[in-house]
Amino acid sequence: MTEAVREIPLSRPWIDEREEELVLEVLRSGRLSLGPWIERFEEALADRVGAPYAAAVSSGTAGLHMLCHIAGIGPGDEVITSPLSFVASANCFILERATPVFADVDPATLNMDPAAVEAAITERTRAIVAVDMFGYPCELDELRAIAERHGLVLIQDSAEALGAEYKGRPIGAHGPSSVFGFYPNKQMTTGEGGVVVTHSEDVWRQVVSLRNQGRSYGEGGGWFHHVRVGFNYRWTDVQAAIGIAQLEKLDRILELRAAAATRYDELLEMGGVEGPPPDDAVHRRSWFVYVVKLDPDLDRDSVMAALRREGTSRAGRLRCRSSRRSTRPTKNGSSRSCARPSASSARRATVPGRPRADSARFRHRRARPSAVSSNAVGGGCVTPTRVGTRARVPKKERWAIIVAVWQMRTAWSSSASANTRAPIASTRSSRSARASAATGGALACGWKG
Repeated sequence: MTEAVREIPLSRPWIDEREEELVLEVLRSGRLSLGPWIERFEEALADRVGAPYAAAVSSGTAGLHMLCHIAGIGPGDEVITSPLSFVASANCFILERATPVFADVDPATLNMDPAAVEAAITERTRAIVAVDMFGYPCELDELRAIAERHGLVLIQDSAEALGAEYKGRPIGAHGPSSVFGFYPNKQMTTGEGGVVVTHSEDVWRQVVSLRNQGRSYGEGGGWFHHVRVGFNYRWTDVQAAIGIAQLEKLDRILELRAAAATRYDELLEMGGVEGPPPDDAVHRRSWFVYVVKLDPDLDRDSVMAALRREGTSRAGRLRCRSSRRSTRPTKNGSSRSCARPSASSARRATVPGRPRADSARFRHRRARPSAVSSNAVGGGCVTPTRVGTRARVPKKERWAIIVAVWQMRTAWSSSASANTRAPIASTRSSRSARASAATGGALACGWKG
């Protein structure tokens, strides 16, 4: 008789009776969409991240797309982003017919190297989509200085970084328009959904209009008064109710994820495994996943097979790999070589690791870090026309980035959220108060011209 192995899913959110309570309240109200719960959530989220304006949308990708649309990005434009990110970081402007340019990442933080970003700028560059990879804040001040110096739009893809801090302030509070995602594997979830946070009232008004088919919400605007071509990127009040309940316990969720990461640190003090860099005075991550890099001498496929035998879910992915070179002009008229993606890609794998941070079983059991890699843009999902400078190719085929994703168990102690059950009240007028107190504005957002 063989012993059954319990399958560990990729992700499972913390949903309890509080979400049920608020969703039931929405259902009984009869107002399932375009109702008051969405605004309540937006106000609460904006307060949480320190931004004056927030607009909930159907996904993080939708939010990024609308920011690119508002920025006027279009055919012939180039947008610089990370080659190590989910495909949406490039899809958002490819949808506007712009060309992706990939700037290399820092090998420690896995965020874009500002020097590589600046080296990739040409006369056609229009914007930078910066990614807070795996919840670790990007080099925001340096990237913002580059954007201002070259007259570029800066958009922050913070889909994995809700709760992270940069220089002591939450991501979202610094000026550039940012987008958070609420897919079930994120720090908090609403099933599907995302939110745009911004310090520009004009950007916020355009997002609110664009998400609902370009409807006008100004004076005299009616149900069928549409002033621009828009999208159906609406959110629902049912999702907003889930989001409000999730926000009430977000701090506890982040604490548990940090505790799980600390436990990984202790259990992975061994040769052959390099863990994520620690937080410092500038960067305070929000634990989305726990990333480790295996020593080149370790057989990555054997590690993946062992995880599979233990019941850990996994998926394959392709990593772009190339030795072809091409030349292209730089902004000052000279030319230089840059890497181009090829059809051959190295096979990589994606599986979760799910320590139960609140259980005795987790505390006394050896954690099994899993091999999860982000989808590299260009790795079988998007074929870019070119990539930015300084693109490094690993020297050994077995080099791998392994991501251990944990999942909090659903049977949480009721005391965890006992003091956070009061409904969140909000008023639209508080946006003006936040706007007057917040730093930034249209220029700080990177919206120029």
